[in-house]
Amino acid sequence: MDITKSSNPVFGKDIFNRSVTGTDEGVMTINGTINKTGIMLLIVIFAATFTWRKFFGAIDPAIPGAMPEGVMGWMLGGAIGGFILALVTVFRPRSAAMTAPIYAVCEGLFLGAISAMFEGRFPGLVMRAVSLTFGVFVIMLLLYRSGTIRATEKFRTVIIAATGGIALVYLVSFIAGMFGANLGFMQGNSMVSIGFSLVVVVVAALNLILDFDMITRGADARAPQYMEWYGAFGLMVTLIWLYLEMLRLLSKLSSRN
Repeated sequence: MDITKSSNPVFGKDIFNRSVTGTDEGVMTINGTINKTGIMLLIVIFAATFTWRKFFGAIDPAIPGAMPEGVMGWMLGGAIGGFILALVTVFRPRSAAMTAPIYAVCEGLFLGAISAMFEGRFPGLVMRAVSLTFGVFVIMLLLYRSGTIRATEKFRTVIIAATGGIALVYLVSFIAGMFGANLGFMQGNSMVSIGFSLVVVVVAALNLILDFDMITRGADARAPQYMEWYGAFGLMVTLIWLYLEMLRLLSKLSSRN
């Protein structure tokens, strides 16, 4: 069984094939992965609450949405820490039981701060983004479980190519920003910019189908139990990406009103 392909970089290697175990004891299960995903989600929420409260406790009423200095450090620390822990988890899956929860803490600190910044500018935006993110998650899960959308080889190829293209665009945008330039179609609230964000949201949502499929294949391949944490970690990476893109899209739409 080939379980090596996914546009999610966490699942991009033959990670499950190399982790297959030949016993019935301590094997990866779908329910176990779901439980660990729930644990990581709760950790993210609790950590996000911390920076969210710090933001609104230090915000300058005269500059709504401006990031307070005391919160900026937590946000940057969470972003950098989450990136480092993601790399450690990807290259050392056996440590996922320890690194995945810490990754959730770091991402929660980052998400709480960035969410508060958007909320300061556009009240009510975060709740809409959260609701849409979980709504899309449920819809994608139902579509996958019902077989309406199948992770065929053609589907994988298209989503992998689209995700790689988006990653390249973001990389070019980051490098251009370092030299004072910017890609106009990614900024502002023009219809082109909104259209780009909508495309990214759709691609992120479709990545969930590949993640569900990879977790299912991992369980079928009798991967060791620690891969439940790894599977939950990979799913959280996609969910966080989807949520951030929802924030960007909704903020562009709100700024047009």
